Amino acid sequence: MLDDQNVLAQRDRQGALEVAAHLYTQANYDVVLEYASNDKRPLTSVVIAGMGGSALAADIAKVLLKDTLTIPLEIVKGYDLPSYVNASTLVIASSHSGNTEETVSCLNQAIEAGAQVAVTATGGKLHDIAVAHEIMYANMPHDTQPRMAVFYNLRCILRILVEFGLADRALYEDVAAHESWLQEESARWGKEVSVDQNYAKQLALIAVGKTPVFYGGALTAPVAYKWKISWNENAKNVAFWNFYSEFNHNEFLGWTSHPIEKPFVIFDLRSRLEHPQILKRFELSDRLLSGMRPAAHVVELAGDTLIQQTLWACILADFVSIYVAILNNVDPTQVDLIEKFKRELV
Repeated sequence: MLDDQNVLAQRDRQGALEVAAHLYTQANYDVVLEYASNDKRPLTSVVIAGMGGSALAADIAKVLLKDTLTIPLEIVKGYDLPSYVNASTLVIASSHSGNTEETVSCLNQAIEAGAQVAVTATGGKLHDIAVAHEIMYANMPHDTQPRMAVFYNLRCILRILVEFGLADRALYEDVAAHESWLQEESARWGKEVSVDQNYAKQLALIAVGKTPVFYGGALTAPVAYKWKISWNENAKNVAFWNFYSEFNHNEFLGWTSHPIEKPFVIFDLRSRLEHPQILKRFELSDRLLSGMRPAAHVVELAGDTLIQQTLWACILADFVSIYVAILNNVDPTQVDLIEKFKRELV
């Protein structure tokens, strides 16, 4: 079925596969800041407020900055900022639509607290607030779904952090440097590439009809979260995620009970850059759980650096989940129920 171009066209009417095929271009998005000046006050903490894919971009940024950022960075996925936020805190409000109510709430609290504030969005209420208060604003293009705009969002967050002196511009540029390589890798997963040569299609066929569980490590936890998001919104398929070594302290035992035949498919998203003990935990956990859960399918992240591996895995997640959507005979683009929920929540 996945090699039948007529079926692909019928079930992917809005061209989600074409969007996935061009995600690599986002890595080179040139972020322009409005109201770029700041008062250079010393900062003692950073808070990034966002939900869904916007929070995912923050999760990725936090991992990429783990060895260089010298002040705490917290990610808020909710309505309220931590009580420590003050004039020495940078708060970045991140929302693709600019209307995410939790993020709008956090932005207003940050302004009230006198924090340093920056915004990234495609417009909406966040843009209006940024203009009214002359807050640093990084605009994202409005040409794709939020879950497939993670690289836009990441570029904006990193650009803001560079402006505040919290990230090296070399990191921001390093993301862009991999555009051509990501294009080459993405071409391997396109709809014209047959199943026998197409890793994304192969993974989709393994996963269809089952509930996937994605496991990452300390470095790939955001990647596991991305795969879960893509499955939920593209494939309209429930999915779960966790990361090592937290997994071994609780969820590990959850697999040992009945029934033995569990309707799950396990994906280990591995980076060779992980701590050696993390890699050992992947192997040992799968061995000790043999017969109690399905054997893990290992996805070795391609690339020589963490940035390469993360970007590669995010694009692959969208390709695979879109193919699962096609196999599930659901529209991979629309998220009508989420939009209905937002309207009724008001």
